[in-house]
Order: sequence, then C-alpha cells, then structure tokens
Amino acid sequence: MTNKRNLRPEEIKVLQSQFCYADDWNKILVPEKFDINFVHHVRFSGHVELGAFNKQFELPGGLKKHSGLRHVTLYNCILEDDVLIENVQNYIANYHIGEGSLIQNINVLLVEGKTTFGNNTLVSVLNETGGREVPIYDGLSASLAYVIALYRHRPELINRLFELISAYAESQSSNKGYVGKNSRIINTGTIRNVKIGDYSTIENSTRLENGAINSNQTAPIYIGDSVIAQDFIISSGAYIADGAKIIRCFIGQACHITHGFSAHDSLLFSNCGFENGEACAIFAGPFTVSMHKSSLLIAGMFSFLNAGSGSNQSNHMYKLGPIHQGIVERGSKTTSDSYILWPARIGAFSLVMGRHHHHSDTSDIPFSYLIEKNDETYLVPGVNLRSVGTIRDAQKWPKRDKRKDAYLLDMINYNLLSPYTIRKMIKAVEILTNLQALVGETSDVYYYQNTRIQGSSLRNGLHLYTLAINKFLGNSLIKRLEGDPFRSIEEVRNRLRPDCPEGSGEWVDMSGLILPQQVLNSFLDKIEAGEITTLTEIESFLYKAHKAYYSLEWTWAYETIASYYNVNLQQISASEIIGLVHKWQESVIGLDELLYADAKKEFSLTFMTGFGVDGAEEEKLGDFEGVRGDFENNPFVAAVQEHITKKRALGDELIGRLQPLL
Repeated sequence: MTNKRNLRPEEIKVLQSQFCYADDWNKILVPEKFDINFVHHVRFSGHVELGAFNKQFELPGGLKKHSGLRHVTLYNCILEDDVLIENVQNYIANYHIGEGSLIQNINVLLVEGKTTFGNNTLVSVLNETGGREVPIYDGLSASLAYVIALYRHRPELINRLFELISAYAESQSSNKGYVGKNSRIINTGTIRNVKIGDYSTIENSTRLENGAINSNQTAPIYIGDSVIAQDFIISSGAYIADGAKIIRCFIGQACHITHGFSAHDSLLFSNCGFENGEACAIFAGPFTVSMHKSSLLIAGMFSFLNAGSGSNQSNHMYKLGPIHQGIVERGSKTTSDSYILWPARIGAFSLVMGRHHHHSDTSDIPFSYLIEKNDETYLVPGVNLRSVGTIRDAQKWPKRDKRKDAYLLDMINYNLLSPYTIRKMIKAVEILTNLQALVGETSDVYYYQNTRIQGSSLRNGLHLYTLAINKFLGNSLIKRLEGDPFRSIEEVRNRLRPDCPEGSGEWVDMSGLILPQQVLNSFLDKIEAGEITTLTEIESFLYKAHKAYYSLEWTWAYETIASYYNVNLQQISASEIIGLVHKWQESVIGLDELLYADAKKEFSLTFMTGFGVDGAEEEKLGDFEGVRGDFENNPFVAAVQEHITKKRALGDELIGRLQPLL
C-alpha cells in the first residue's frame, strides 16, 4: 500500500460515467497502476485508499468475478489489493480491508467511535448478579479466567489482573476496524465494531457487534447462518452457525456452536461443543459438551463434561435472587433429565443420575455415581474407575483436540490419574475408613455431605481407590526407572531423587491445567507484588508450568510413595522396589479385568434387544455383530487385553533389571 496518488482528471470522468460519486475526489488515493474499469456505482466519502484490482475470484458453482467495487458506499476506508466488494445495501465506514477479501450482499460494516473490539467486556460468569466478572480479551486462557473468577478472596490480585487486561484492551482500541486478508463476508446483516482476522468466513449471519474474530490461515473461523453475536471474543478455529446466539461470551479455540444454541455471560473454552440448548453464566472449561434441545447449563463451572438431554440446574431459591453456583469437576457426565440444585460440588469423573436437591459436596470422592432414589442422593464411591466409558473418554479427548493454531491459549492436561485425582482418592479412603470406624463396618447405610452410601458401595469404593492409587504410584515409579540397567542400588536411589523441589502438597485443576497449589500461589504473590507486569508473563508461566508437569508430578509421587507405603526411598532396597512393582502389576491387571467385565456387558443379550427385528436368536446375534462387531474383536476389548500383556511385561522387565541388585 505504498506509492499512492490522486486520481487523474480523465480517470474521474470515467468513474463518473460509471455512476461513481465522491464528496471530494482529492481524498481518493489509488496505486500508480490502477484499472478504473472495475469500479462501478461507488460513492466515496471521507479519506479512501484503494488497491489494485488484478485478481479473479471463482465462486461456488464455478462463477468467476473480477476483483473491484460495485454498488457500495465507502467512508474513511483503506482497501488493499485484489478486493471484491459489491452490493452493500448501506455502507462500509472506517475499515481497513485486507488483501484478497470478498464482501458481497451485506447491510452495513462500520466502526462507530473508539472501540476495543470486545476486549475488556465484563462477563458475569457463575453469578448472574455479579461478583465474579471476568474481563475477556483476545488471549484469555481457561486457567487465567479460573483465577479471576474464583480467587475473589485476594482482591489485590484481582485488581492487578483487571488492570493488565484493561491496559491490553486500550492497546487494541481504535476508531478503525480491520477485515483480514482473504476473508469472506457474504449475505450478512449488520457488522459493527468488529475486528475480523485473516481467512475468516462470515456468511448469512444476522448481526455481529463489538467483538473480535481472531481467525488466521492455519485455524480459520467460520460464522454462518443467522448467527447473532454481541460483546464477544471468538478464538481461532471456532465454528459458529445455524442460528447460534452469543451475548457477552468468550469462545475458545476450536469450539463448535450450532443448531440454535444460545449463551450469555459465559466463557466457553477450547474444543467445547454446544448445540440446541442454552447456557447462562457458565464457565465451560475445555471439552464441555451439550448437544440437546432441552438442556440448560446455568451458573456452573464445568470441564470435560458430557451433558445428557434435559440436564438442568437451578441457581436460585426465590429469596435473594440467582446467587448460587455449582462446580462439576473435570470428566463428569449428567444423564438424561438429571437435575442439580445449586449450590453443590460434584467430584471429578462422576456420573450424575436423577434429580438432586440436597446441596451435596462430593469433591473428595471422585470417580463416583450420584444416583437419586426416593428423592435422596445415593453416592457410589469410585465405581467409575471400572467403567469402560471413563477410559474411553480419557482416550478420545486428545484425539478430539481440533486446535490447529501454533499458539494455544489453553494448557490442557489429559491425564485421568494425576496428583489432583489421586490425592482426592487418598483423602476419600481416609473419609470412608473413618465412616466405617464411626458407624461400624457392618452398617447398611452411611451418611456423608448430604448423601447416603450403602455399606457394600463403601467397601467396594475402598477397594477400587486402592487399586487406582497403586496403579498411579506404580506408573510413576516405573516411568522414573525406565532405561538402562543399574550397576548398583545407589544408582537406583539417585534416579529416584526428584528433579525439582516444587510439587508437594495440594494440587489444583485450573480448568485443564493441573499444577501444585504452592506453585500457583507463589506466582500469584508475584502478580500482587507488581513483579509481573504483562499478560505475556502470565501466559508464559502457564505454559512453563504445563511443560514441567511430569517433573512436578514426580516430586509429589516421590513423597507420596514414601508416606503411603511407609518406605524410605533414600535407603530403599531392590527387594522393596520389586514388591512395589508386584503390587502395581496386581492393581493394573485387576482394574483392566474389571474394565473387561464392564465391556462384556455391552454384548449381553439385553443389549441386543431391538436387533434382528424379524428373525430368531441367530438373526438377532448376526444383526448385532453386523452392526457392533463381536466382543473379542472389539477394538477397546483388544486394547484392554493388550494393555494387560504390556503392563505385565513392563513390570517384569524392571524386575529383571533389579534382580542382580538383590
């Protein structure tokens, strides 16, 4: 866009003959080589810069159109080379249009006054009446939003973060908008105060106001039919279409929002999928999914959630208004027609069935079922550890990460077992053991946090948690000792020593990012003290903490192995390690056998009901296998059997390297 000149008198005459008008022709600048034959029925107002028109566009169906301007009013605009703009019903004002962009059949595209393009919009997440507002901006991550929303007990920290985001928003403010290069805006209504990134596609949308569409060539954004968006940030790779409505929302990378879904005052982070239903004041961490028309997510924090049809929550009791909130920790599911009355907190990887009105807190009892029976909430501890669905979910999430951007906003830890969940299991064992001691081991029912636990469920939960704890700690130990043969037990002990001092104590799940509470608190102290002065430094910390996960995890596992098994790892013997490996093998294989048995239920005669509709049992079995396959050749079943073989061999291999040290 250099070497611009004024139009020559003869060019002005030709343009006028082509039904073009200008308030002041001297304010129109064009390149040295400029073909005016591609400019028809254009009204110029204010300062306008045009680029060259050399490119020919091929539209769907094979129609070809040359770049140029036809039937449009431009006010204070800059157009780069090879732009095609035609049939703008009202006008385009205060925009910089990127190279190779196509704008057809729209109502109006304008920037009105100074705008931050959605940055620093306050989203009243979790509490509709305010108090947990999160100011959104282009680079917002789920982990930073987690701190802003939930750490209100640290007002100085919150003030600092608000200041940093406000400063970023001010740096992005402008009275001129931008349409990125090679973008497409077709058959769309009003676009006001919106920043549009490269390679965006906006077609058949209704209204977009005050927002940023952060598209790029690697991860383009698509906004389709009848979409309404106001006060928003949309991150790279997102797909929004089919009448979706988003008001005061942050949309994360690779989100998929379609089929009339509506959301307001909500944060929807990476890889969320929403269709048909409604969200109000929710914090939807990565991979939160709701697909059904009758589902309502309200005033809750979720991540890796699968919401069944008719899932619903209430955040008010008709007294002080909608002030209550709930947390459903990572990896949970709600069944069809499930209901939770906030406030409540559901432990990680839990399944919620039925209607629950008793404000339960099962955060320290993960991998459980919450089942309604006679209007009471029954808790079944740990039973999800043996569910094939849980394992399948853990395997599918990394495969369903659709983010293609080189710069990832959310740091996502996919591990099913981690210090975060294992520490809760250790606490769960303590809680359940204390209940047994208090009430008696033979009791039929135990009471915990407004739930009931049947005696058999409690005993089974203790067994399952023990298997999972042994599995995780053994995994960590064996991973640490993999590699070359050891020449002495001292080499083994040296290998076991942690790499870093951090990792002890409580761990937190910052909506995808798992890290020690101590590490997080230390960093937040620096923000409060003014040592951290940019959002880039915060993003860098989150990235480094995520990359350091396994070093931090081993520090925690090292200390936990010592306390849980009552061993001194600084003086541990080869025979003690071999004993731990045997315990690990038994636990891993024990859990895999439970998964195998659970998978086999999917191939029972009950599950074949509806197959072979017009035939006898043989036809039913044949129809079932034609659709679902047979049990032994099922990919998941085969993977479980292979896993048993591999883990047994892995343990035997380590034992073989330790045998000479006995």
